[in-house]
Amino acid sequence: MEFYNYIKSLHLIFVITWFAGLFYIPRLFIYQIEAYNKRSPEKEILGEQLKLMAKRLWFIITWPSAILAVVFAVWLLILQPSWLSQGWMHIKLLFVILLILYHLKTHQYFLQLQKDYIRYSSNFMRIWNEGATLFLFAIVFLAILKNSINWIFGVLGIVLLAVMLMLAIRLYKRIREKNPNA
Repeated sequence: MEFYNYIKSLHLIFVITWFAGLFYIPRLFIYQIEAYNKRSPEKEILGEQLKLMAKRLWFIITWPSAILAVVFAVWLLILQPSWLSQGWMHIKLLFVILLILYHLKTHQYFLQLQKDYIRYSSNFMRIWNEGATLFLFAIVFLAILKNSINWIFGVLGIVLLAVMLMLAIRLYKRIREKNPNA
């Protein structure tokens, strides 16, 4: 299985680029929502540029990376089917399924914003943006730690991280309310 490490490397590369897209697309959503509240012609100029940036990121980087990450993951599981009998892998796959659902929901937001349908606030998108962070932590810790005691502490750590992220978002919102240019 000389090629196993090549497949694993490609899987990791596409996981990284997939997450890069998932980290950046909600930021573009935030900017697009905030641009929508500006006056003309700034509103239209920024809106069109941000839609183009989001479209390129989503369809040229994020979607292909997601598909290739999954393809290489399945290939790894075919090469190492014994992983499917291990508890840590079941939990990891659950988080991967949740990540795919997160990706699909983000796609819905993308489509809405491409049509200038602003349904959510920029603050909501700031919170949504942290979802990918939580999935990244959960999946990486499960893949590295593997044993049940460690992944239980890892999951508890993810919950703590989520709480800290929510507090940081609230703090940032207060700072922005006091200083809109922050």
